[in-house]
Amino acid sequence: MTAPGPPVIFDPARRALRLARSAPLFARADFLHRRAAENAVLSLEATLRQFPVVVDLSAHPGVFGTVLGDSDASGRVGRPAVLRADPAAPGASPLDLADASTDLIVSLMTLHWANDLPGALSQIRRALKPDGLFLGTLLGAGTLKELRAVLTEAELAERGGAQARVSPFADGFDGAGLLQRAGFALPVADVDRLTVRYPDLFALIRDLRAIGETNVLAGTTRPLTRGIVARAAALYAGRYGEPDGRIPATFEIVNLAGWAPHEGQQKPLPRGSARVRLADALGVVEHGRGKR
Repeated sequence: MTAPGPPVIFDPARRALRLARSAPLFARADFLHRRAAENAVLSLEATLRQFPVVVDLSAHPGVFGTVLGDSDASGRVGRPAVLRADPAAPGASPLDLADASTDLIVSLMTLHWANDLPGALSQIRRALKPDGLFLGTLLGAGTLKELRAVLTEAELAERGGAQARVSPFADGFDGAGLLQRAGFALPVADVDRLTVRYPDLFALIRDLRAIGETNVLAGTTRPLTRGIVARAAALYAGRYGEPDGRIPATFEIVNLAGWAPHEGQQKPLPRGSARVRLADALGVVEHGRGKR
């Protein structure tokens, strides 16, 4: 009897369509991806190693390479090869990478769309050379908590029932455990939280569309009516609005780091002790960086 596969949470066709539509708009709202790339590059600056063979698995590739080019780490890191077959896309096939072929794999703002996140991480780990490094970022559980609340309340009021409209993001503290489950050594996760202020709900939605981060949950989705959206906008402004009339939107970027196992690595710390700062675990150089 064939074992059941992972549940289908996201629709691959919808995800592909969202990304295609976002491509010409992406540059105007790429701040989250740049933040994620900066986090990854800071980790590389603190890791005094050479990474000649590099693969970028990000849904919007190129941001990492641009940020890396302005970094002191650029001389130690090869030019990232972009792999268009996104391993995090729902229903994705195995990576088109040979086992133990890559020194560094980076995946920015992509893995939160994976139907099988442990499987995607396992593919990445197998593609790394022994003692190769994976750096990934994905959106965490607190992301868009305000939007989730007002959309649910508005749809309940207008229709008497509500569908999920915001993805079920992973908790940041699950990250190290997921890496360990996928076979990574010395797994580390930390969470970068930021609040972005918008003039109104519609400006927030425009940014989400520009980066391809709108709803791709599987199954039949009833379109939101103008009445639901208007009620949600009023709820958002009334409940979360600031004195100047702007509204906050919370984002959590979960930063992941893990190494392909190698006999020369230090022994892992006791289970549960991986909840430490990524910079502390990766290197000896401390970088001052404030939250936005």
